[in-house]
Amino acid sequence: MSPQTAQTTQSNVAAATNTEQTMTGNPFLDGLRLPEESAVPEPNNQELTQEDFFALLSQQLSMQDPFKPVENDQMIQQMASFSTVDGITKLNEEIVNLNALTSSSQALQASGLVGQKVLIPSDTAHISAEDTSMKGIISTPEPVDSITVRIEDEKGQLVDTYTVDGSAGGNIDVSWDGLDKNGEPVAEGNYTFKASGKVDGTSEELPVSTYAHVTSVSLGTAATGAILNLRGVGGIKISDVLAVSET
Repeated sequence: MSPQTAQTTQSNVAAATNTEQTMTGNPFLDGLRLPEESAVPEPNNQELTQEDFFALLSQQLSMQDPFKPVENDQMIQQMASFSTVDGITKLNEEIVNLNALTSSSQALQASGLVGQKVLIPSDTAHISAEDTSMKGIISTPEPVDSITVRIEDEKGQLVDTYTVDGSAGGNIDVSWDGLDKNGEPVAEGNYTFKASGKVDGTSEELPVSTYAHVTSVSLGTAATGAILNLRGVGGIKISDVLAVSET
């Protein structure tokens, strides 16, 4: 091999080596390197834009039969159709942005409920070191002389039982001090209110709603809205809240 040929070969090898991306082992320096060009071609956008439409329309006009030109009403109809479709697309984008803005605004307003208690359509509440008692509301279709209230744990076992006066009818306030039959504090966990009374001479189960402590608020989606995170209970949509209480 001649000296000139050897020199040319060495130059080509050096050039190829310089173009390769080598890793130094230093994350900061490696992050400063320019990314290599991707061999995968960019996907073609098959969407027909307004510029494409007018380009096709101009091509159609330039190649039309001069003895049978396109009628003005046909041209106007094509332009109107494209404008309608383009307007609907932009309107959908604006609606998506509006929904996102509404969800953020709703979550911001709902943040004022953090630290308060809300009435939810559930008969289950949480007992903890922070909340050692439970409160709720029994809904009666008519006045009931005596309502039997049962407290059950997560396994369905009876913890305590007592009666409340339901002669006023409507919504009857109910509470439990978190003590079992022996007067001992129960363990932390979820407990359920069960209420029954005689309606028209027949014993019936009565619906119970309970109060839960709001610990935080999640943004949610446009479909769900803001989500209230309740201590020991989980999340609930703000639209499902029946009432708000400070205590």
